[in-house]
Amino acid sequence: MTKVRALAETDLPVIAGIYAHYVTTTVATFDETPLTPDDWRVKAGGITEAGLPFLVAEVDGEVAGYAYVAQYRPKPAYRHTLEDTIYLAPGRTGKGLGRLLLGSLIDRARETEARQLVAVIADSGDPSSARLHERFGFAHAGRLRSVGFKHGRWIDTALMQLDLR
Repeated sequence: MTKVRALAETDLPVIAGIYAHYVTTTVATFDETPLTPDDWRVKAGGITEAGLPFLVAEVDGEVAGYAYVAQYRPKPAYRHTLEDTIYLAPGRTGKGLGRLLLGSLIDRARETEARQLVAVIADSGDPSSARLHERFGFAHAGRLRSVGFKHGRWIDTALMQLDLR
């Protein structure tokens, strides 16, 4: 059985493990050091205290991925613009979990005062994240070239945007 639910504190070690995989083996994130469960506790606390959603996808009782939104940039004028983040556990991609998480995340983001939702997607050569966002109506908003350097190569980021109104 698959369901999407709010993050629980007991999920944090699994969340940390999923993210560590992407930090150490991919360019999907520009972090170079994995976050600890305590780091995630602080991060998730800030997100949920701001009234923003932090969700997990659970398959047969096991956390298989997570998604959250946070303020796009810290300056006050950005307070109505959010950025989404989605990560799936290794072996859980291509099974519809990203679609389930992003759909739920957008629904909950629309319940906030936000007007815009932005996706910042590292261009790893895999188009699946951009395609997922396109299916939900995100439009391509631009590209930042060679803004990240990780695993010995320069990486672009693609910007996509969805009007939440």
